[in-house]
Amino acid sequence: MYEYLISCLRKHRKKTISLEELESLVTGETSYREFSESVSRLVDDGVLLEKSPEKNNGKEIPLCYRYGIDRHALLKDHREGILECRLGLESDISLEAYYGLSESTWKRDIPHIEKIDGYISKMGFPQVTATSQERSFQLVGDEKWIDEKGGKAVLERLGIWEKLKIECSPDPLMIGVNADVFSKDINLHLVVENKATFMALLDGLRDTGYASLIFGAGWKIVSNIDMLSIQLGTGGIDRIYYFGDLDSEGISIWSALSEKADVELGTDFYRALLNKSSSIGKENQKRNPEAIERFVECFSEQESEEILRILDSGRYIPQEALSKDELLEIWRDSNWK
Repeated sequence: MYEYLISCLRKHRKKTISLEELESLVTGETSYREFSESVSRLVDDGVLLEKSPEKNNGKEIPLCYRYGIDRHALLKDHREGILECRLGLESDISLEAYYGLSESTWKRDIPHIEKIDGYISKMGFPQVTATSQERSFQLVGDEKWIDEKGGKAVLERLGIWEKLKIECSPDPLMIGVNADVFSKDINLHLVVENKATFMALLDGLRDTGYASLIFGAGWKIVSNIDMLSIQLGTGGIDRIYYFGDLDSEGISIWSALSEKADVELGTDFYRALLNKSSSIGKENQKRNPEAIERFVECFSEQESEEILRILDSGRYIPQEALSKDELLEIWRDSNWK
């Protein structure tokens, strides 16, 4: 009852409240003793201030007819909770802004604050810049959090936005062009995650029906893909295929990219990777279950089971597992054009 009345008083906008208004907050099943003891405790704690206490209802536990509300005392537990949390966080994280914000904002943000603190405690502040999607995924496991779910405002409140080196303007695409096949109808493009794979495939670009080969540079492609039509200006429909490392992060990059543009998987490349040995070293990667589910739907049941087995064991297969000759042969002969 006490905690319930506290929550109700926090929503009460006036500086005073009448006994009748307090009584209206509780159900008829609540006994007078339980109610009056809770109100008396609020008075003892300094949350409610009796106005003319001599004017009361005259009952066994007398309650006066009007009370003032001490907002500072009302938020005491909230403030103490912030202070207690602050003592366990990295020194660069500031919670000062939350003393002036609602308790609901604090409760909404605290799970993210704890994840951010965990990342900084383990990794420190980054030395190189990253896209908002990449940094968002690193911090809280959700690539949309910074741009679409209020994450930037949280990081600014914490005073660490600048320290996280987040780039918001897209870079030009690193792109190889096959102008001979430019079409006004449909143009094919292949995005690859890593630079070594980009360089290996670049020599064979003119032997394919693809208009371009694009170096995705990890997460950068998610914010940069809008530059494709600006840089090439081919007109018509851009049909984009993606090939990245076979690991949780590579799959998350593809998933985020596919939400910004119509992007399909270069499935033949991934099928070839499944014939290679997987490696250890990705046990601590954040997983996006929804992205993984969408990814494996592009493969046969047997292939899906093998992909899940690799991911569940914390292993991965990098793009570089395929030789240059293998990459070029797959690209020339791919059946997903």
